[in-house]
Amino acid sequence: MVFHWKRRKAPQEKRFKVEELVIPNHFRCPISLDLMKDPVTLSSGITYDRESIETWLEGGNFTCPVTNQVLRSFDQIPNHSLRKMIQEWGVANRTHGVERIPTPRVPVSEAQVSEVLFRLEDSTRRLNGVGCLELVRQIKKWGNESERDRRCVVANGAISVFSAAFDAFARDSFERNENVLEEILSSMKWMFPIFKHSLDSEAQARLGSHDSLRCLVWFLKCGDLSVKQDSMIALRELLSLGQKQVEALAAIDEVSEVLSGFIKHPICPTITKASLMVIFYLVSSPSSTSVKFKSGFVEMGLVSVLLEVIIHSERSLSEKALGVFDRLCDCEEGREEAYRNALTFPVLVKKILRVSELATQSSVSAMWKLSKNHEENVLVEALQVGLFQKLVLLLQLGCGEETKEKTTELLKLMNPYRAGLECIDSVDFKNLKRSF
Repeated sequence: MVFHWKRRKAPQEKRFKVEELVIPNHFRCPISLDLMKDPVTLSSGITYDRESIETWLEGGNFTCPVTNQVLRSFDQIPNHSLRKMIQEWGVANRTHGVERIPTPRVPVSEAQVSEVLFRLEDSTRRLNGVGCLELVRQIKKWGNESERDRRCVVANGAISVFSAAFDAFARDSFERNENVLEEILSSMKWMFPIFKHSLDSEAQARLGSHDSLRCLVWFLKCGDLSVKQDSMIALRELLSLGQKQVEALAAIDEVSEVLSGFIKHPICPTITKASLMVIFYLVSSPSSTSVKFKSGFVEMGLVSVLLEVIIHSERSLSEKALGVFDRLCDCEEGREEAYRNALTFPVLVKKILRVSELATQSSVSAMWKLSKNHEENVLVEALQVGLFQKLVLLLQLGCGEETKEKTTELLKLMNPYRAGLECIDSVDFKNLKRSF
């Protein structure tokens, strides 16, 4: 039999090489060196891309980046002629992969924002729902256009005006003002990350008033998915501000049932995470109300539900669930319920060094609290699922001081029981750990 071997021919080289497209220097921003999309000129006469120069100025710089001159004013004059030239150049070079450069929107000015907010305050005083709804939508439109416009809206006190409007319409009637209340919540959702724990005392008092909180809980029970999500985010941000807001929410009827319902029957990951954070704030309160909430959540069966969440959820959700689980173990009822659940020890041991540092702290803390009840049984069962080895490894890798103290104490408590387990066949326990 004869085999004929043929050498593959090398691919022919391209005869024509596409020249690399060169962006004209006067089309580039002097800061980013990228093609400008919204060129603006400063008082120094130098043109920059708006986004780049705004970042420069917001960083506390008061000079022109090119000339180093102190700017007489911070006005940014749109360079329409240059923008049109850049757009025409982009159209002419579409075949080279240049994307179409749209005409930028004119940024909202502080004067425009102040005027609309003033009118919104006036509509709120008169409880003019229709007028208020129109103004809120105008501000929401600005917030959706650009990050710069969002910062401008928030910097002019929008969140305080919105908080006052929400409180006023909630106090008047939930049902009658449902549309305007929903629109206010939807707009405030993107204001929280910008303001981040800087709510003034007046805004905190308005949004954290009894009427406002009752309205938020009412939305959680009766609203559609988007409204529930907005309400839960508002509660999470509000409770993160301090103990006063936690106490105010604790006085609202049915809040425990509503929050536990979102954990037992999840409808949206965002709502589930926010619910866990709100529950965490409620059960972490140093006041006597936290004891009531801990016992209440345990009676609602939240301990078992949290274990299921920890097993089947992604890291962020599992971390939050472990934090709440640890807090529920502060009370006698919570520890007893956790001890009776066969999943408790395998799950807690597995999550050590597997999720995050915070999750590890919560797992060790919960195990340490559980050792207060049924000490011998707890320690033996923990040994059987590999807690001793995990804790030794944790000490070797390093951990926080509080976690280190609890880890050391658990190791000392478990050490006397290790010898008695040498004769136990560990195959079943290995299989148990693998199943999670």
